[in-house]
Amino acid sequence: MTVDEQKRAAARAALHYVKPGMKIGLGTGSTCSPFIDLIGDMVEAEFDILCVPTSEATRAHAERRAIPLTTLEDNPQLDLTFDGADEIDPDLNLLKGGGGALLREKIVATSSRQMIVIADISKKVETLGAFPLPVEVVGFGVKATAWKIERAFAHLGLDASMTLRVRDTRPFVTDNGHLIIDCALEKIPDAPRLAAMLSGIPGVVEHGLFIGIASLAICGTPEGVKVFTR
Repeated sequence: MTVDEQKRAAARAALHYVKPGMKIGLGTGSTCSPFIDLIGDMVEAEFDILCVPTSEATRAHAERRAIPLTTLEDNPQLDLTFDGADEIDPDLNLLKGGGGALLREKIVATSSRQMIVIADISKKVETLGAFPLPVEVVGFGVKATAWKIERAFAHLGLDASMTLRVRDTRPFVTDNGHLIIDCALEKIPDAPRLAAMLSGIPGVVEHGLFIGIASLAICGTPEGVKVFTR
């Protein structure tokens, strides 16, 4: 199967975990797009479900498919969240945020009884870090915050190339009005420790390390679908 076919196969396999009456989180990105369409097909067949989108892009997609939506204000506890990942390590720790929705994705995932990752097998890695780590920061004092982030990397012996994310020649702004610093590290030997250090930096809103959150990963491979558990 091609990569796109692997993503679609993983999305179809994920439907096995969706039951009538569930409240689920809908992730953001190219892997979640076919999953949203499959949920839309089920809704057309009068399947009972209620969903929380993790980004404005996902909200728009779900609304086009007439998927019933709710909010965490009205439903603060969800059954499942289905989302993609940029990288998945053997312990199912994730590196996410390539699409810029990491803050809402993490809030929704940790408000759910279970997070299930949908991906193609290329996202499965031995060590996180080949994909640049997104760090969401407030605009005020962004250079000072970047300096503190760089110090955290140096403390762990990590050499990072840090870049403010830009789109159409302007700084990329998240759905919550923040900026993103992409940190090219190549390898993160101790992702839980780095996650804890980044979370303690004033000015850092969130980071793309999802530690101990996902419990299941459904990966499409050229030979079929494989399921990994934590």
